[in-house]
Amino acid sequence: MIQVRSFAAGKWHFGDKGSIVLVDAVNGEPVAEVDSSGLDTGAMLRYARDTGGPAIRRLTFHQRALVLKELAGYLLQRKEEYYALSTHTGATRLDSWIDIDGGFGTLFTYSSKARRELPNDTVLIDGPTEQISKRGSFVGRHIFVSRRGAAVQINAFNFPVWGMLEKFAPAFLAGMATIVKPATVSSYVAHRVAEDMIRSGLLPEGSLQLIAGSTGDLLERLTLEDSVAFTGSRSTGLALKQLPSIQENSVPFTMEADSMNSSILGEDVRATDEEFALFIEEIANEMTTKAGQRCTAIRRVFVPGPLVPELLTRLQARLQKIAVGDPRIEGIKMGPLVSLAQRTEVRERVAELAGSCERIDVKTEIRIDGPDKGAFQTPTLLYARRPFDNAAVHEIEAFGPVTTVMGYRGTEELVALVKLGGGSLVSSIFTNNDSIARTIALGIAPYHGRLMIVNRRCAAESTGHGSPLPHLVHGGPGRAGGGEELGGMRSVLHFMQRTALQGSPTTLGAVYREYTRGGEVREEEKHPFKKYLEELQIGDSLLTHRRTITEGDISNFAGVSGDFFYAHVDELAARESMFGRRVAHGYFVLSASAGLFVFPGPGPVIANYGLENLRFVKPVFAGDTLQVRLTCKAIRPKEGEDNGIVEWDVVVRNQDGDEVALYTVLTLVKKLPRVEQPATI
Repeated sequence: MIQVRSFAAGKWHFGDKGSIVLVDAVNGEPVAEVDSSGLDTGAMLRYARDTGGPAIRRLTFHQRALVLKELAGYLLQRKEEYYALSTHTGATRLDSWIDIDGGFGTLFTYSSKARRELPNDTVLIDGPTEQISKRGSFVGRHIFVSRRGAAVQINAFNFPVWGMLEKFAPAFLAGMATIVKPATVSSYVAHRVAEDMIRSGLLPEGSLQLIAGSTGDLLERLTLEDSVAFTGSRSTGLALKQLPSIQENSVPFTMEADSMNSSILGEDVRATDEEFALFIEEIANEMTTKAGQRCTAIRRVFVPGPLVPELLTRLQARLQKIAVGDPRIEGIKMGPLVSLAQRTEVRERVAELAGSCERIDVKTEIRIDGPDKGAFQTPTLLYARRPFDNAAVHEIEAFGPVTTVMGYRGTEELVALVKLGGGSLVSSIFTNNDSIARTIALGIAPYHGRLMIVNRRCAAESTGHGSPLPHLVHGGPGRAGGGEELGGMRSVLHFMQRTALQGSPTTLGAVYREYTRGGEVREEEKHPFKKYLEELQIGDSLLTHRRTITEGDISNFAGVSGDFFYAHVDELAARESMFGRRVAHGYFVLSASAGLFVFPGPGPVIANYGLENLRFVKPVFAGDTLQVRLTCKAIRPKEGEDNGIVEWDVVVRNQDGDEVALYTVLTLVKKLPRVEQPATI
């Protein structure tokens, strides 16, 4: 039997007050024991704040991202061990793939996005500089910095691996150490993965701690530095959110709760359409994947009234084909619920719903080897004839393979019915009419965190109604908790503090390591493009020589580019335009400015990497004289590579000193050549 230990303040711990025995969901045989008694939660918090957090924050965002990538690869090599354990929870191979490979995929995704979207630094700039003084000597800007506390993460039983990793990844990137509390009933799976994460040696000391069992007084000890991310039932989440320690210290509390998610068939769809078949398949998959134990599972199905009978008939037939039983048996598509207690809970909720709904009989045989001691619950299909008069179907959730079908008449009625769910994580819309898709989507979007719109054009590559993605928001308003567990870098920011800075452009730039326009610059005889990455400093600047624009320049550029827009080439038409006369092409101004600041010879600059935030703020005419100020804005070394990206602030002015173009150009710049050390004997 597995001893599920906690990992606290750098040591493994198992209590001595009487362990809880966890059993196999299929046969009731003992699998593991859990006991967290005696945990020193105060020491855990101090270890996270004083050891783990500082160790993580010594790394840049990019370095943290590379740790996540290596960690994902390390765990991926051991996944079959996790699959074997996952079977005890009642999970099929597909269920485990969603949880285990999905968790590792989340680490890979966050690693990739962080290296693309975050700087190779420890501070994140939020938005442009705010000009708050007349002459620009006093400006403002927002930054994000790492919170200094512990990221306490409380997870549900249904996804012990993915649930842990999808919270750990953004917290780690943000610079916070994690204390993870998996649901006890499936904690042996999370424990095994966490054990390998710690054993890998890839994580800085103190990055991850684990509580297997009760959290004790951990939450009562939280301060303003800490945060909580919770996934689970709405009632438990609300109780935790209202703890005095959470309220009095304004502890950030991200909650993702079970909700009354729905799937909708558009009024354009007929029973013979592809979308109708896709709709049925999606409902069946969502009812039976993880035995319906998903916070995103479809609990309500909305169908145009005339199609309800056909939908019920075909969905009933589809569900009866589902092979239910021991997931170790070949061909089984749905296993048991996670425990007998969970089955009792589901059956009680079904009984409440059945009191106001018609139950559609779904005959499914349960296939097992040996006596039936498992927590099996066959798919349950209900029909609510009068959904507006039936509050239960919009409020009572049976957290298992249970869904209720309802008819609707018109989009206005549909939106009103969906709204009765009180806020949901996700809804899916099946329609091949883009106008209907827009009407429904905008009508129900205020009550959802995510909408999936499916038709024949995207169905083959659709990721599915119930599959949250690390790139997009996972959360929802109202009953769903109001949180955002995922969402790319949005979720990272939940673990960081946004702070407004005010001061001179030079001083603020020194704080967040980026040149702020209007700040002091440094000019040298050596052209900035002749400097290697390590030689460059933020504020290195070049004021170029001047160039006067001629009529010939404008005409020649039109011929070379093929851009014969009238304002550039037709004098008569240009007189009647907003410019009053022929104007130079914006892209010619861009090209001419590059000609002024580019160093033409070979050097450390490898290539132009891109251009951002281009604005043509004033027209340029024949006879105008241009001059460029090029300033090193930011230096972004690439981890493990011999080059980095340099951002250059570019300001193009005319003979009157007026700005005519503003932008940032990015170049790929070599690092200093490595000096080979002589071999020692």
